[in-house]
Amino acid sequence: MIIKTVNLETVCGVTSRLPENDKPEIAFAGKSNVGKSSLINALMNRKSYARISAQPGKTQTINFYNINEALYYVDLPGYGYAKVSLAEKEKWGRMIENYLKKSRQLKCVFLLVDIRHEPSVNDRQMYDWIVHNGYEPVVIATKLDKIKRSQLQKQLKLLRSGLGIGNQVMVIPFSAETKQGRDEIWNLIEQLTSGDDPDKP
Repeated sequence: MIIKTVNLETVCGVTSRLPENDKPEIAFAGKSNVGKSSLINALMNRKSYARISAQPGKTQTINFYNINEALYYVDLPGYGYAKVSLAEKEKWGRMIENYLKKSRQLKCVFLLVDIRHEPSVNDRQMYDWIVHNGYEPVVIATKLDKIKRSQLQKQLKLLRSGLGIGNQVMVIPFSAETKQGRDEIWNLIEQLTSGDDPDKP
């Protein structure tokens, strides 16, 4: 995918109305500090357009990035950060649920999970929640460069068993450092947003 233009077009807080977009949307969900901003920057071919913060729990809005005037990357609030109050977590949860239920253009949700660790309870709940809202998540296994190549299959097996998913669910290992996995994700986004669903005959 050749990225020509990127524009942070809409930022939605708790009380904001969601935009009525007329272009396909690809959403990104993941735990705080899982590498969501790094993935989005890599997919936008920009170094720091989506703000990367050393402070977990920083993304508190839903951010709509207009890509090439053709589709949107939708950055959802990070979840599972312990230092955020329960009330704050519930607000973010309602924001995400509202978006999943109301977006008419959402084509796919990418769920980011750290490949180094067994998925958390929050990761499993988010996966089930996305499915409950009618979407089949594509799992992006982030921080690939942090493990040895020989550990890859073992960690992918741990990830699948932790999320309770079989081999039919797509899992794409990704490294923000080496950009490994980026082309595969780009190709999938192009298929999903062009109406050419790779899973349909």
